[in-house]
Amino acid sequence: MTIPAAPRFPISLLAAAGFASGAGIRLLDPLLPLVAADVGITVAAASIIVAGFMLPYGLGQLVTGPLGDRFGKVRVACVALFLYGLAQIGCAFALGLPLLIAMRAMSGLFAGAIIPLLLAHIGDTVPYGERQETIGRFLTGMVMAQMLTGPIAGIVGEFAGWRGAFVVLGLLAVSVSLVIAARFGGTLWHPPAASGGRGQGIFAFVRLMTHPGGRRLLIAAFFDGFLLFGGAFPYVGSFLIQQFGLTAARSGLVVAGFGLGAFVYTRFARKLIRAMGEGGLLLVGGLGLATGVGLLAVVPDWHAVVAIQLGMGLLFYMFHGVLQARATEVMPEARGTAVAAFALALFLGQTAGSLGFGMMLALANYRTAFAAIAVGVLLLALWTWAGTRQQAE
Repeated sequence: MTIPAAPRFPISLLAAAGFASGAGIRLLDPLLPLVAADVGITVAAASIIVAGFMLPYGLGQLVTGPLGDRFGKVRVACVALFLYGLAQIGCAFALGLPLLIAMRAMSGLFAGAIIPLLLAHIGDTVPYGERQETIGRFLTGMVMAQMLTGPIAGIVGEFAGWRGAFVVLGLLAVSVSLVIAARFGGTLWHPPAASGGRGQGIFAFVRLMTHPGGRRLLIAAFFDGFLLFGGAFPYVGSFLIQQFGLTAARSGLVVAGFGLGAFVYTRFARKLIRAMGEGGLLLVGGLGLATGVGLLAVVPDWHAVVAIQLGMGLLFYMFHGVLQARATEVMPEARGTAVAAFALALFLGQTAGSLGFGMMLALANYRTAFAAIAVGVLLLALWTWAGTRQQAE
């Protein structure tokens, strides 16, 4: 089915929206102690503020994907970005914990619409042969958010308090949304001329699950989140602190190497795709990730983890980038819903993986848990690679 062309606009503007959305996920990392002290609770109890953002971010995909297909992906993403910015500013003026949690939940709900729908827009406007490269450039915003949000939020929080950091991010998100609206002009507010996804709503999710390629993609996304996003990656910092006695600051610098590796991918995505193809990226990226996580299980000192983190940042986006590109193509007639479903599967896997890794730590130790994750990543890499070979035949 041919999808009508949608207007394209600079990828840097998409990346800026991705940065604003991604920064909301990392904003509280250095600010949680300040927030906890201000509202009179412990840091452990303040973790509910983090969960209050992430749960609506993931579950909201059930609504935002179909809305994007129905009313226009960029339109819904632009409105969501504007409301997300207002909700971030609202967090700054929350006078108690219940209101702060409510405002964080609202900001998480709106943030969850931005990146999946803009990815779907890339799918609508960029030929598939160029799509993964374009997605790599788009991901620059998310990668920079991972690298810069913590340090910037810490500096702003030190001089202007945690509320000031929320105001800065909120104003950034509102500003980017207004630039997007100005770039599109009046066309942004006209409904799509035609869209196979219009009127399907939630039933498009059911159709995706019955589609062999869609079902396989969602399973891959779930285990990608389970093993890596929720499993290995979030625990590297605590591993460095508890295993090698690093300070939190030094551990954070080592972990930041992942972002540098990911940034390298965004700069060289075109060459990597042309040299390896999708199957090669899945295989090399997946096997490399399995090796990297496996090395964490036997690494003798923390210095080696610096190189491992740099490599895993590059290898992860080689692997994950193929899955994202496939998500934009598996169901073109309801692309917003398909990418939202991919994001939801990734979120559910991330949540389950975090709990699963915690259980492995309770039963064994970090090294055993990393070894188990490495075996899982190896199997996932071979399974996804085999799937691309079957589709090519």
